[in-house]
Amino acid sequence: MQNIVRGARYLLRGFSLINQPGVRRFAYLPMLINTILFSVAIWFGLSHFGGWLDALMPDWLPAWLESVLTWIIWPLFVLLLVIIVFFSFSVVANILAAPFNGILAEMVERNVAGTPPPEMPWSQMFKDSPKMIFNELRKTAYLLVWIIPLFILSWIPGLNLFAPALWLFFTSWTLALDYHDYPMGNHQLDFRQQRDILRNNRGLALGFGGATMLATMIPIVNFLVIPAAVAGATVLYLENLKQS
Repeated sequence: MQNIVRGARYLLRGFSLINQPGVRRFAYLPMLINTILFSVAIWFGLSHFGGWLDALMPDWLPAWLESVLTWIIWPLFVLLLVIIVFFSFSVVANILAAPFNGILAEMVERNVAGTPPPEMPWSQMFKDSPKMIFNELRKTAYLLVWIIPLFILSWIPGLNLFAPALWLFFTSWTLALDYHDYPMGNHQLDFRQQRDILRNNRGLALGFGGATMLATMIPIVNFLVIPAAVAGATVLYLENLKQS
């Protein structure tokens, strides 16, 4: 439990680090990407919802019943939109921001530790962008492999009582893997090595991932989560995991 709390605190440190001189300009790029994606997705859904709803309503429904159904469907739509935004657009934002997040992790390490990771200049970073985006897609595939059985489990009577706790655990673990990839990747650690290191420090990883998940659900704050989580994961790696 102590490690879970410690891990969560690193996300708070990340929020403070993204405003440090020499770091903030790299933090704002992925934040801008995330903000645009979230805003466009929400605007598109809300602006087209009326037309979608009218198309779904049978012509023979009386006006009063159609009005009642509309009031029932709207909250369900908002809930569905939140789920789609959290799982889908966060993944897309991370894929598009991956090249910038690697630079952000490098600059945070320079700022905090004073000793940079292996040199990776801008030109090399952009040259490696396809590889980094592919790595992000591989992490997404890892996510989908586990989502399918968890989704099935959620519909099995009796076993679905454990589903909320398993979803919480899985989402926290996935976010920890996702954001630690940037500082660890700068030190040439592959995905398998990253999983092994985090598995040996599971409390810290789950605390950090759980805090990141909660922050993602808070309006406005969720626009800052990607750069803050990259910065927080970098410091957590330097102070606790690097020797592993």
